[in-house]
Amino acid sequence: MIETFFPQLLLLLTTTVVVIIIFLRLHIPSSLGYLLVGVLLGSYTPGPVVEAQPVRAIAEFGIVFLLFTIGLNFSIPQIHAMRHLLLGLGTGQVFISTLVLAVLAWLLGLSPAAAFVVGAVFAQSSTTIMTSQLAAQHEENSRHGRLGTAMSVFQDVTAVPFLVIIPVLASLGGEGSSAGVLTLKVLASFAEAALVFALVFFVGRWVLKPLFHIVTQTRSTELFTLTVLVVSLVTAWITNSFGLSMAFGAFLAGMVLGETEFRHQVESTVRPFRDVLLGLFFIGIGMRFDPQVLPSIWQWAVLGAVVLMGVKTLIVTVLVKLYKIDSLTAWRTGWLMAVGGEFGFVLLALGLENGLIDEHLSQIAMNSVLLAMILGSYTIRYNRPLAKLCSKLFIRSEPPPKAPELATPGALDDHVIICGYGHIGQGVARLLEQESIPYVALDLEITRIREAHLAGAPVFYGNAAERNMLEAMGIDRARLVVITHDDLGAVHKTLQQIRQISQSLPVMIRTRDEREVNALLEAGASEVIPESLETSLMVGAHALMLLGMPISRVMRRLHAQWTGRYQLLREMFRGDDVWRDSKMDEQAARLSPVALHELSVALGQAPLELQLDGVSVAALVRQGQRVNLEQQLLQAGDVLVLFGAPAALQQARQALSEKRPKTF
Repeated sequence: MIETFFPQLLLLLTTTVVVIIIFLRLHIPSSLGYLLVGVLLGSYTPGPVVEAQPVRAIAEFGIVFLLFTIGLNFSIPQIHAMRHLLLGLGTGQVFISTLVLAVLAWLLGLSPAAAFVVGAVFAQSSTTIMTSQLAAQHEENSRHGRLGTAMSVFQDVTAVPFLVIIPVLASLGGEGSSAGVLTLKVLASFAEAALVFALVFFVGRWVLKPLFHIVTQTRSTELFTLTVLVVSLVTAWITNSFGLSMAFGAFLAGMVLGETEFRHQVESTVRPFRDVLLGLFFIGIGMRFDPQVLPSIWQWAVLGAVVLMGVKTLIVTVLVKLYKIDSLTAWRTGWLMAVGGEFGFVLLALGLENGLIDEHLSQIAMNSVLLAMILGSYTIRYNRPLAKLCSKLFIRSEPPPKAPELATPGALDDHVIICGYGHIGQGVARLLEQESIPYVALDLEITRIREAHLAGAPVFYGNAAERNMLEAMGIDRARLVVITHDDLGAVHKTLQQIRQISQSLPVMIRTRDEREVNALLEAGASEVIPESLETSLMVGAHALMLLGMPISRVMRRLHAQWTGRYQLLREMFRGDDVWRDSKMDEQAARLSPVALHELSVALGQAPLELQLDGVSVAALVRQGQRVNLEQQLLQAGDVLVLFGAPAALQQARQALSEKRPKTF
């Protein structure tokens, strides 16, 4: 046995390593790579063949450990805290999609049990493809990105009931039972599942926490790993002995341990087993693909993919709209969720193994899901133009609320435009109000806008990334633009539109990640404030003060960090006294104006060609107005604004004050 299977195992592992390296280099989800390995080494394709049965037997534990880790992240308190989103968008999307798709499959002639399996398979969406594509587009922190990711993650939890229902349907003889009998039996099985849940959950809470306390006291890594494996597999065996799925038991064990202080270590321990065995599971799925049947089923596979994506998009859009979210965001979320899901293969394999669907139907379903995964990556990439098109064709976008008379954009001049009216945008607005500086704000959250208008705030519905919206906000008369939202893709588009209108208008941007600072500055931002940096500085400053450090010393530390990162704070004139209380470092670089007298040696030279060591020319002022530094020759009475350290500035002033030699 070992002599025959060992070469196959080496072939399997070698092929997998090569394929996954190629897929990761091409930024393709690794799950598709595992599927390809299964197709290449399966019995339906020419070339070397790996025996499928041992792979499938071992790979089944990949699903066990997958559900175990999902359970770790969804303990009872966490589910209770997220109950509104979970019961609303999360479960609603899965169960409504399953119901609608199952009814369509039943109308096409499938039995109720087979139709249910197909509906459940089609209702899944790929978290892996979605998150990776959103990250590549800088949309992972956008509103539609967060909504889509949350709904996709919740699918992992809502898939647990399917793991209960599918084996029950098989035990009833899915092909011959009526819908009424199936419903009653499923309800009975859920009652049994609830009993098992209570048994595993409450007994587990009583046993597992003391057990892991004993294990951790030994400080033995291998014993901890062995205990995690035993706990997950024992609970899987318990639920399996009751006629339920092994993955369901592992999920319950994960929920119990998710409430303990050992959760993160348990997850770290089981992750390597989960990833390897889950990869084997997808290889086993790939071995089921039969390319020879594609010519006869491709029409049905394409139809299945289209129905899958279309139904899910519409259902998700309607559900998101019910939460009073604007149409554009709802459609964008819907197009994110259109992608097919890897977990659908899990349910498909379960239905196939339990005899609820035949090989022909499984081939159609597998190809439909795979095609939806491929096409779904493009609907995610182009979710914005697709959403705009659908908003115009199907759902009329909500008109922006009526603006208060005190803040109509046309009446504003020399004002500030705030893009994003979240907590940061509102904080900026309050400071502007205290200084009596006029402003307008743009946001896409209808509820927030209505509440702001009730309070008399000049907040308008609109997308700042659109040129016509910026023009409507009077950007040609604006004094400053402040971008506070965290949709990085929209930030770049907004900045691009602003720079097409004006190259000189100051634009300040808040970003979550300090790594984006340079890219935004290169794109034309005047100043970028990284939230992560400011948070770390404030936490550090409070820590130093709690340690007894004088406030003046703490402020010097903060100033050193700020002036090293923000150009606007570096460029301060010597007379500024904002840091006088904190004894600002006298060697810090600053701005300094120098007036040129009639005999200055610099007259007739170009400002940018002056040889001033350690000093740069920041501006040229002529007759009270700043002029372009390029293609200018210095004249008597001009004022040069220099930037540099105090010692270098002193030398530069002396050089510029030297008199030209007299000519006879």
